[in-house]
Amino acid sequence: MAENGLRDKVLSLDSMNPWVKRVEYAVRGPILARAVELEEKLRQGVKKPFTEVIKANIGDAHAMGQHPITFLRQVSALCLYPELLSEPLFPDDAKQRARRLLAACGGQSIGAYTASPGIEIIRQDVARYIERRDGGIPANPDNIFLSTGASDAVMTMLKLLVSGEGRSRTGVMIPIPQYPLYSAGIAELNAVQINYYLDEEHCWALDVGELRRALCQARNHCQPRVLCIINPGNPTGQVQSRKCIEDVIKFAWEEQLFLMADEVYQDNVYAEGSEFHSFKKVLFELGPTYSSVVELASFHSISKGFMGECGFRSGYMEVVNLDPAVQQQLSKLVSVRLCPPVPGQVLLDVVMNPPKPGEPSYQSFIQEKQAVLSDLAHKAQLTQEIFSQVPGIRCNPVQGAMYSFPRIQIPARAVQEAQARGFAPDMFFCLQLLEETGICVVPGSGFGQREGTYHFRMTILPPAEKLQILLKKLSQFYAKFTQEYS
Repeated sequence: MAENGLRDKVLSLDSMNPWVKRVEYAVRGPILARAVELEEKLRQGVKKPFTEVIKANIGDAHAMGQHPITFLRQVSALCLYPELLSEPLFPDDAKQRARRLLAACGGQSIGAYTASPGIEIIRQDVARYIERRDGGIPANPDNIFLSTGASDAVMTMLKLLVSGEGRSRTGVMIPIPQYPLYSAGIAELNAVQINYYLDEEHCWALDVGELRRALCQARNHCQPRVLCIINPGNPTGQVQSRKCIEDVIKFAWEEQLFLMADEVYQDNVYAEGSEFHSFKKVLFELGPTYSSVVELASFHSISKGFMGECGFRSGYMEVVNLDPAVQQQLSKLVSVRLCPPVPGQVLLDVVMNPPKPGEPSYQSFIQEKQAVLSDLAHKAQLTQEIFSQVPGIRCNPVQGAMYSFPRIQIPARAVQEAQARGFAPDMFFCLQLLEETGICVVPGSGFGQREGTYHFRMTILPPAEKLQILLKKLSQFYAKFTQEYS
């Protein structure tokens, strides 16, 4: 009992799961909370130095004004409200897909539960998509698990991989900078985070020598078992070369590591000379020495790419060379959640099985898809060009994904001021930027960075005209900030 006669809470900060308290997720952290507060003040008529808050903190394409792809929404609408199948407004190929998907649902309704790994015909369509993408390398629908976005599948796989206590605890190798899903998941599961640093001086390249350094160092205090790769990179925007992927696979084979390949930005490749190569494709092209042994889980999502359908929460995981007994455990684990959201499964299927040449929707689908990707390529180049003109900001080319991760010089006086207020220096910069311009970006410290360097991540998703204004306002603020603290 507490002194005032009231009972203590059963669940308190002292009694709750201690590993949850270690979880941090920078892209929806205190910066966003303050941005939401400022939005509310603007709505209340409070005067600020800006008229709107621009949330460039997260890759939410539709929130940034990107239009949905018509065919995806047509099939979704038909499945949600089958009465529309009699409407002449909808093209025949959209109706054909909707009827096929509805027939695979219990009661011909997407309100029914599905099989836990996802609807069978959708997993078959995912397998065919992977085979087309990888030049004919077979994909087995039984190795494909649909998920609530890629994040859900990543956490599911980490749950299977994490075990042990003390020096036998599972170590998970993650790139630095990284997408904070990985650090958060590792903290939640009480695994050991093993940082390997991407090479900023060479456009955030992955170096196997750095992998080896991190691995050898980690073996003193844990058991490294997992190697996570993000390609194209988030937050760094790099696209790995085929040679790099080969080297990583060989390293995983030599060191008996389980590979997790986050490939959700595989459609987002912009830079001339850059090309997406899936880890599965390269693994099998290396031959049976590697393809029959290396364990791999790869992830994709409808939240990014040209689709940007974040709110539908849908993705898939393909596993390769998983122990059959472990795969049974994986099936059991996903069954606990019953099934992934069915509207998301439907939308995923349309991405995997888009209109074909000769079908009524083919031309408009291709035009819309190419327009989105072309616009993103233009904005990637625009971002790098404008930042590169600002003294004190260094921005590598945005080869892929949806973000830039510029490096900024922060004056010593600003560093001291930040420390006095209890902030990381780049967090202090981002908060000041938000308060004075309404621009919401995420400090590099939320993703990890080499000690003594400072960065921020911002999305390139705003419309080109707004992005140009945002970049110029940000650049002007940086010049003012550095002058003020010089």
